[in-house]
Amino acid sequence: MIRLLLLAPYVGLLWVPFYNFQEPELFGFPFFYWYQLAWVPLTSLLTYVVYRSVRHDG
Repeated sequence: MIRLLLLAPYVGLLWVPFYNFQEPELFGFPFFYWYQLAWVPLTSLLTYVVYRSVRHDG
């Protein structure tokens, strides 16, 4: 069930009209760019959490 967390980055980045906006800006970067960049560490964190929870199952 925890493996479903790996779908979050896929779904969060797949639907482009959800984040295709200029506002709000963060440090001068439009939302479109910083939203995508925010998923990089978030995806790493989610992958780590799933790995730690699944590796002891086997």
